[in-house]
Amino acid sequence: MAREIVTLQCTETGERTYSTTKNKTNTPGRLEKKKFNPKVRRHTLYRETK
Repeated sequence: MAREIVTLQCTETGERTYSTTKNKTNTPGRLEKKKFNPKVRRHTLYRETK
């Protein structure tokens, strides 16, 4: 299958709050999204982890 479940980790606090799916064929690199961090109470950058 081309889609896999990935976990997103905050770059500021290191929390792993979100998980999503991505297509490995279309996006072979690491996924980066701006999501809301409830601990800091603002939007921060989240990167894909293993």
